[in-house]
Amino acid sequence: MNYNWNWGIFWDMSPDASGTYLQTLLAGLQWTLATALTAWVLALLLGAIVGTLRTVPVRWLARLAGAYVELFRNIPLLVQMFLWFFVVPELLPAAAGTWVKTLPNASFWTAVVSLAFFTSARVAEQVRAGIQALPRGQGQAATALGLTLPQTYRYVLLPMAFRIILPPLTSEFLNVIKNSAVALTIGLMELTARTRAMQEFSFQVFEAFTAATVIYLAINAVVVLAMRGVERWVAVPGYIGGRTR
Repeated sequence: MNYNWNWGIFWDMSPDASGTYLQTLLAGLQWTLATALTAWVLALLLGAIVGTLRTVPVRWLARLAGAYVELFRNIPLLVQMFLWFFVVPELLPAAAGTWVKTLPNASFWTAVVSLAFFTSARVAEQVRAGIQALPRGQGQAATALGLTLPQTYRYVLLPMAFRIILPPLTSEFLNVIKNSAVALTIGLMELTARTRAMQEFSFQVFEAFTAATVIYLAINAVVVLAMRGVERWVAVPGYIGGRTR
């Protein structure tokens, strides 16, 4: 059976009359970007805190942070998303559970929370590795200058560590964008979900997924180019990603 190619399908009206198929994909792109960016901000904040705690000399804090990482890093994202969406509301008190279930755009917020916790565990490991990659003399010099432990981390260790780990953090950001596609399983109509809906209604499978592929590649290319510029801007000579000026 010959496939009927139709690249003009993007300008046809979608069955829900919300616009053309192209507008449908662009609406899905908006949800993808909103989910990825919100989750990434939360993951970066949580990951920085947990990764820092993994390196502090207080043993019980380091162990607690390590347990956090192992918990959220070793459970598959799809399982975590189902747990947050279907199980957690049932475990909450009745009023709180009902509020969560009736929350506007519940699938969006569930996807954000799931992605944030899952990614924060990976970011935490990057932060921990960045701090431990620094020469011990930097922390000792800060102590000799009279800085407290929090001040040492704030003014010396973390600024240097984040410059070192920018390349792996870029990869994690790209992963958040791609992993947001898993949210279609809980009803979030992001880019991949709308692509599937387009191919089911129009039967133009190759056109729909070709468009989605191009959009994902374009987003990732923009992120990579932007982060390369940031890396050059904050580069420290003598460290990973640095250059002599």
